[in-house]
Amino acid sequence: MQVSVIVPTYNERENIEALIAQLLALPTGVRVIVVDDNSPDGTGEIADRLAVESEGRVSVIHRPGKLGLGTAYIAGFKRALADGAALICSMDADFSHNPRYIPDIVEKIEQGYDLVIGSRYVRGGGSNHNLVRKAFSWGANTITRVMLGLHAHDTTAGFRCYRRAVLESLDLDSIKSSGYSFLFEMLYNVERRGWKVGEVPIFFEDRRLGASKVSKSEITKALLAVFRLAPTRFMRRPS
Repeated sequence: MQVSVIVPTYNERENIEALIAQLLALPTGVRVIVVDDNSPDGTGEIADRLAVESEGRVSVIHRPGKLGLGTAYIAGFKRALADGAALICSMDADFSHNPRYIPDIVEKIEQGYDLVIGSRYVRGGGSNHNLVRKAFSWGANTITRVMLGLHAHDTTAGFRCYRRAVLESLDLDSIKSSGYSFLFEMLYNVERRGWKVGEVPIFFEDRRLGASKVSKSEITKALLAVFRLAPTRFMRRPS
């Protein structure tokens, strides 16, 4: 099955070349779609060079500016679907998601799951966050799970893989969240449609190079998204 990996980028010049090299070296034989939001540090130009060198295994979507993580994923999803991908994965560009887990995620999909999440919160998973960040992350994840009635343990993970049919079943343009809340809004829509969700354990590592993109504004937007979605869990499920 053709596997495409979506990598949104903004100022990731320190990471993008090494990440793509590791992705292309995987035995799974992935294709990479970089979605760059006009990074002023030249990330997009590096990705363009790698696309030429990869002989078709890397493609780049250039956007005019920072338009949000969610819309970056949607742009990547649409490109992967148009390219005929059977499985569409997503991951961060900063090595917090290690490419070595992708074969395990794909294997889990092949066992009959429709969406598989690289999870910190199942047996064998974890992170190297400090205690304060671990507590905050666990609390935010728990609130999201409870209020939206989600079954997956790691609801805010961006390291995941979808079957083509799952994305085709969703109206991607109707997903309202543009930031990190896009991740649990997508999961919420997938679970409500009855798709089978699985998880594989990963160790989440804090970025090695570059600056974090998580801001107080993103956290506030995520909380508002939870309260926006929560009442709809009691409505009739979409067919």
